[in-house]
Amino acid sequence: MKHLPRFFKLPLWALPALLTAFVAGCGGSNLDPILGSPGAIVAPSGAGLAPTITATSPVAATPVVSGVATNSRVRATFSKPMAPATLTPTSFSLACPGGTLVAAAVSYDAATQIATLTPAFPLPINTLCVATVTTAAQDTLGLPLASNFIWSFMTGATADTTPPTVTSVSPLDGAINICLSETLRATFSEPMDATTINTSTFTVTDNGTPVTGTVTYDALTRVASFAPASASGFVAGKQYVVTLKAGSTGVKDDAGNALVTAKVWSVTAGTQACSASTVNLGAAAAYGAFGGGAGVTNQGISTVVNGNLGTTAACTLVTGFHDAANVYTETPLNIGLVNGSINCGPPAPGTVATLALATQAHDDALAAWNTLAALPGGTDPGAGELGGLVLAPGVYKAAGGTFKITTGGLTLDAQGNANAVWVFQTAAAMTIGLPATPRSVLLVNGAQAKNVFWQVGSAARIENGSTMVGTIIAPAGVTISTSGQSALTTLTGRAIGLTASVTMVNTIVVAP
Repeated sequence: MKHLPRFFKLPLWALPALLTAFVAGCGGSNLDPILGSPGAIVAPSGAGLAPTITATSPVAATPVVSGVATNSRVRATFSKPMAPATLTPTSFSLACPGGTLVAAAVSYDAATQIATLTPAFPLPINTLCVATVTTAAQDTLGLPLASNFIWSFMTGATADTTPPTVTSVSPLDGAINICLSETLRATFSEPMDATTINTSTFTVTDNGTPVTGTVTYDALTRVASFAPASASGFVAGKQYVVTLKAGSTGVKDDAGNALVTAKVWSVTAGTQACSASTVNLGAAAAYGAFGGGAGVTNQGISTVVNGNLGTTAACTLVTGFHDAANVYTETPLNIGLVNGSINCGPPAPGTVATLALATQAHDDALAAWNTLAALPGGTDPGAGELGGLVLAPGVYKAAGGTFKITTGGLTLDAQGNANAVWVFQTAAAMTIGLPATPRSVLLVNGAQAKNVFWQVGSAARIENGSTMVGTIIAPAGVTISTSGQSALTTLTGRAIGLTASVTMVNTIVVAP
């Protein structure tokens, strides 16, 4: 076998193309029924794509990262499995400074597709170092890196001898009612060695039984994540113990310092499916208020909209506002500042261009409303009354068709997850507060207004002096406060009417 012709050493997927070319060169096509036409030969998925570098440590950034410990290792994460023999101190090198190469060893971890350069001695202090991975690095099919990858960083004055710590976890320790496919996260105090963060060192157990999942590490944010492998996620009502392993076989920082004490916390699964991680508002995201095809009206002298304001109606239906360029039917008693652009239809100051902008915002808001409405409906924990509740992230659907916050405030608890999302679905109306009793929505433990959505079937109303958060999309419009009221009403979010108008009185709107 050792005397076989060289072409038999080619990858198997390449042989049909070689044979086809041979037949074509001989002027015959008797193998066509077997091989198909030359154009039908398909290499394995990704076979023709050159590998790339998807992440580095220290992070490749502009300006360059500074203060890197002198005993740090340098890493490159590849987009494809690489041939370990092609990753050597020649193909992956470090110079500190200029052209002064650092003696180093290079290793490759196939599980994470990370190559690690370990200097033989501490790097010089306060020095610009340049790391290079050349086209000599090849994937397992023999394809080289498309071009040399070069990045720089500045060392600091000392080595890193400080063990890493876990600065936060998400969801928080003891969290209950987490959504079923929630990703569990831990943030570290310093850059970590990604090759030490895996399913052996980051584990989740159910009464001692390991849960299958995928573990990843984001070098930019220093966050390790565990996502359950099951499509249905965790089991409702079960308590899970999450552990980050310490010691010589546990997670370590970039300098090789290990976590001293294992980080252990627990969470309990609820019954809710996780909502979409993001809801794409498109062009509508830039608007604090949008009045469908019926306009936007302000009454009062304290109204401020931080964001754009728009309608697909004529600009004459925008009243009581001004932006930096134009005034829209203001009176001494009706003055509203828009710290953005007002986009509406002709006549002037409306133009074809501003109408096009407003139309795009409307269409994107409608698409978002449809997306929200299509999410699997969740529970209605207060039988339509959200006042006095503390709600974890998830989708909530009004069983009776309406939501209201009247008996107290509503608290949205992110449980330490800044990406937590809430979606509230109503087939009909939504009301916040009572005429003489304002109510508030409170965000705690990392909750963000940009991740709160109210999909309303008809009209929404926010009563005088209330404090509301989230993006409200309501076909029949949004009414904020009552004419003659002087108390400020606040919306950290967006008031979007798909068809009807948005009206406000002494209202502060902040588009998140």
